Amino acid sequence: MVDAGRVVELFNEAREQRTAPIILELDLSDGVVEGVPGDPLAAFLSRRKTHLRDVLDGIRRGAGDPRVRALIVRVSGNIGLAVAQELRGAVAAFRDAGKITVAWTESFGETGRGTVPYYLATAFDRVCLQPTGYLGVTGVALEEPFFRGALDKLGIAPRFGKRYEYKTAANSFVERHYTPEHEEMSKRLVTSIGEQIVAGVAAGRGRGEREVRELIDRGPLLAAEALEAGLIDRLAYRDEVYADVRAEVHQAAGHEPLLRYVGRYNRTHSLAQRLPRPKQDVVALIHGQGPIRLGRSGRPPVPGQGSAMGSDTIGAAFRTAVKDERVKAIVFRVNSPGGSAVASDAIWREVVLARKAGKPVVVSMGNVAASGGYYVAMGADTIVAQPGTLTGSIGVVVGKPIVSELLDRLGIGMGSVEDGAHARMFSTTRDFTETEWERVNASLDQIYDDFTAKVAEGRGMTPQRVDELARGRVWTGADAHANGLVDELGGLDRALDIAREKAGIATDAPVRPYPHLSPLERLKPAESSEDRAAAGARFDAWGPLTGAATRLGLPLGGPLLLPGDWDIR
Repeated sequence: MVDAGRVVELFNEAREQRTAPIILELDLSDGVVEGVPGDPLAAFLSRRKTHLRDVLDGIRRGAGDPRVRALIVRVSGNIGLAVAQELRGAVAAFRDAGKITVAWTESFGETGRGTVPYYLATAFDRVCLQPTGYLGVTGVALEEPFFRGALDKLGIAPRFGKRYEYKTAANSFVERHYTPEHEEMSKRLVTSIGEQIVAGVAAGRGRGEREVRELIDRGPLLAAEALEAGLIDRLAYRDEVYADVRAEVHQAAGHEPLLRYVGRYNRTHSLAQRLPRPKQDVVALIHGQGPIRLGRSGRPPVPGQGSAMGSDTIGAAFRTAVKDERVKAIVFRVNSPGGSAVASDAIWREVVLARKAGKPVVVSMGNVAASGGYYVAMGADTIVAQPGTLTGSIGVVVGKPIVSELLDRLGIGMGSVEDGAHARMFSTTRDFTETEWERVNASLDQIYDDFTAKVAEGRGMTPQRVDELARGRVWTGADAHANGLVDELGGLDRALDIAREKAGIATDAPVRPYPHLSPLERLKPAESSEDRAAAGARFDAWGPLTGAATRLGLPLGGPLLLPGDWDIR
């Protein structure tokens, strides 16, 4: 027997679901994922991750949706500076639409690492901090180790060549302390990032930059001190923050609000746009993540082990995008410290060929797009970076450690036979000979000259000007823009807008991660190097066994690699 009352109740509940006001929420404690991994296992594991594209689209969509009344974001230290700037821009547009924006956290770092999260939080109307939390805003610092003394004690002799004085990848092993050029570059990076942080906090909190610098110099601050200084708006626990926003929305809308994650809201409301239309103009979005290597891209399944950008995978993605008549423009999202010079050149070539085929290519730089990461970007029509992006590093380094003395101390003897004057050139058990150094230097010169010549061609600069900006120097996006290495400052949304403009297509033309592979296509072998399946990634299970992988011919680095950890958090 049908319960008529229950039917009415269910009907009313369904209607409320369709008409109730919405509060969007975003949890950044696990960071954000830039693109979907190509191999099936990693793609499956990433399904529960927060994706940057979903976040940006969801916030933009919510700004224009009358049902969406507020955005609550749990801010944490697991995002880089450039992504924080991307999110700041999206939040600002949401605020400008008259919506409520609230940032909350248990602590902006308990013992540090709170500067970038707080910088992001200042883009919101209100900043809430747990009463026992800290405002760990202490400024910007860069610490770089130098291992030469320890290597000497171990009996390891580093042998590296580089082009030129600002290419510091080998300095940690060759030098005992900063060289003048290394120190100059590092100081300017810290200064530029500090300027951006101070300006953003000052604008967000309505303070003068001098006052903000004085408050930073007092940090880290206790929660009560941060409240007294006006750097946060309220001391509150999560339940109190959410209850206040719910009550405010309920009072304004007259209905109990629904709570939805930004990504889920976006995927639900963009379903119609994501359905394929046979002749619809689209922008292809190609993601290039991690160190650059020859072969296919890969992402180890072990969490935190990173990913790699394979020249075969990226090349196939560009070729299939060029062949697709629906694709009118390409946005290449680059987040990479570089790697193999040969692989970087192969990807650069595909960018150039796409442009020659009439497909505008716009590069959007993430947290890092330097050395090989800049190489793959320099052939694009337009390069867009955030002020906090780390880029440039136009230079090259090659070398090896000599471990023969260490082996002697350990009582390990090495026998060898060879056929060829340079057969053991890259052996770590002996030094380079004079003729081998000639070969190393010839390689360094060729790579550097080719790199800078292509920069000059792509950026419309004289070789002399390129050499002034190159020589291995790393720049922030702000300084790169001022020096002409980057065309515009902005994020992925700005790059997509530029691509649509250049292609002459609708301002709301959809974006398609490219190529989109079905689970079956990810598993089946490609028919050719121009098949969509060729753009899939290699399953890479080495994880922490990087050394063993390298000895098996799977190098994760290369001569165009930015040294160290350059993710500004």
